[in-house]
Amino acid sequence: MADSLDRNAVEKAYARWAPVYDLVFGKVFEAGRKASIAAAERVGGRILEVGVGTGISLPDYARSNRLVGIDISAPMLRKAQERVVLHGLSNVDALAVMDAKHLAFPDNAFDVIVAQYVITAVPDPEATLDEFARVLKPGGEIILVNHIGAEGGARKAFELAFAPVARRLGWRPEFPWARLTAWKERVPQIQLLERRPMPPLGHFSLVRYGKGSAALAGA
Repeated sequence: MADSLDRNAVEKAYARWAPVYDLVFGKVFEAGRKASIAAAERVGGRILEVGVGTGISLPDYARSNRLVGIDISAPMLRKAQERVVLHGLSNVDALAVMDAKHLAFPDNAFDVIVAQYVITAVPDPEATLDEFARVLKPGGEIILVNHIGAEGGARKAFELAFAPVARRLGWRPEFPWARLTAWKERVPQIQLLERRPMPPLGHFSLVRYGKGSAALAGA
């Protein structure tokens, strides 16, 4: 189910965010970042971080993990590369400009896919999740941290009203849980392992999916 979020608009928005992203969002999203890294490290191995942005998460991973980061924004990735050099992150194998809907990796290439604050910022979330499932090894996990839209009430009304502005900023605020449920139902090898609220104000969720029957042991 594609919607009106446009890739060019997203690229332009994040090029504008690149110089100030860490300052504006670093502390706001810190709890979600750390929770997703902790979840990823319970699996460990080869980790793909989609929407790696300025690389703010990269120094927090254990050096025993091998990391690959991708992002649609070249200016954001330049910041990430500077961070890799500054911190001597020899466990970062690659950083690349890439569309999350068209991952240039073979099937079953990664033990973990981490996507922090990404699914509401791509034009086609379901196709993007399909790609995550394709490149994930059996027994691996997809770990999302994302805003989940309100089901009703004043917050839903605000999200709908704010949506045109949010799209110009590079994301959609009215993303319902039902979209993730519908995606999982049509991808039989994927199981929902966990959903838990994240700061700020519980409006975000950490969501873990496992691939294949081996993933059920991690639920």
